[in-house]
Amino acid sequence: MDLTTTRDAFQKLERYIQQRDYSGYDCYDALISPFLSFITKPHKYLRIAAIQFIKKCPINLRPVLFVKPGHNPKGLGLFLSATAMAYRATDDKNYLKSLEHLTTLLRQNESQGYSGSCWGYNFDWQSRVFFVPKYTPTIVNTSFVAQAFVDAFIATGREEFLVKARSACDFIMRDLYHTREGDRLSFSYTPIDRLKVHNANILGAGLLARVYAHTKEKELYDYAKASAEYVLHYQRPDGSWYYAEETIQHWIDSFHTGFVLDSLDWYVRGTGDQTPVNAIKTGFRYYIENFFLEDGTPKYYHDRIYPIDAHSPAQAFVTLTRLGGLDQRASNIRDHVRDWTLLHMRSPKGYFYFQKHPNYINKIPYMRWVQAWSYYGLAHLLFYDTFKEIHGYSRY
Repeated sequence: MDLTTTRDAFQKLERYIQQRDYSGYDCYDALISPFLSFITKPHKYLRIAAIQFIKKCPINLRPVLFVKPGHNPKGLGLFLSATAMAYRATDDKNYLKSLEHLTTLLRQNESQGYSGSCWGYNFDWQSRVFFVPKYTPTIVNTSFVAQAFVDAFIATGREEFLVKARSACDFIMRDLYHTREGDRLSFSYTPIDRLKVHNANILGAGLLARVYAHTKEKELYDYAKASAEYVLHYQRPDGSWYYAEETIQHWIDSFHTGFVLDSLDWYVRGTGDQTPVNAIKTGFRYYIENFFLEDGTPKYYHDRIYPIDAHSPAQAFVTLTRLGGLDQRASNIRDHVRDWTLLHMRSPKGYFYFQKHPNYINKIPYMRWVQAWSYYGLAHLLFYDTFKEIHGYSRY
């Protein structure tokens, strides 16, 4: 498949998401249902069971459970980043209108009462570790959204967008719990927990480093460096990272590995500190050797294929493009993943499917998890080369 096919996929997906004003269902939104929220209230395992059942069911039960589509802040952030990239590359004023609309939606969906700008999810959710009420801000959502505001700033030159991203840094530095190990630091996932999750921690550092590149504030550099040192310390000898160091979180998956690598890359390019370079090279080699089959099939985990999740190829488009200069195999793998994904994971209507299993495909078109990530990934395939001066290939 050539660039024309990729552009066609991007434009069809663009029409699909814009017709719905970027609003839709999420794979973790089951507790929006008044019925499920009520019957699962007594115990976290009931909430987990409800969320997982609705998530994995190939039939979308949300309409009968009164779960309404909504604007998910993280999804909006991914749409904003992709839109900013498209505007930067094409100078198409329609993208500028979309950019302005998305920044307005993000301001409207911002969490309130914190030291800086921050974002959560538009629904309650329950993990294996803790319960999170809707709009509780997370470091992951805040980092992606704030990065999108930096993208918007670069695309338009409007200082207000950089100011918004800088404000998000205050949330990370002031409102999250900080686990210290000597000079190393891990930011918590939310203000209400003390989790130490590697991809979440380094996503925060990547944001701090990128904003530091514009403001040159030493505090941003110091926090980013301490966070990066924490993640580097826990890289395994083969180049991989566990999701987290708790025993129940000892899995290795493709897209969270991509988050870590991309964020370390942001750190290096934002601060100029070359300390992580070898770790990035080792991690990227692990990434390309463990998460893809020869025909381009994107694996979810390092040690098994299924479920094949739309999130995996979308993140692969980003990581294999950003870090492609580190390994000559990367561009070929990326092209095979693109071709496989457009052939097997896309509806004729333009949206992407959620998950492919051995005997069936879950085709529910989740807006954040699937469409936003696919749009963001395709934007990297299409527009990355046109603005290398900003998002260019790694320089190590």
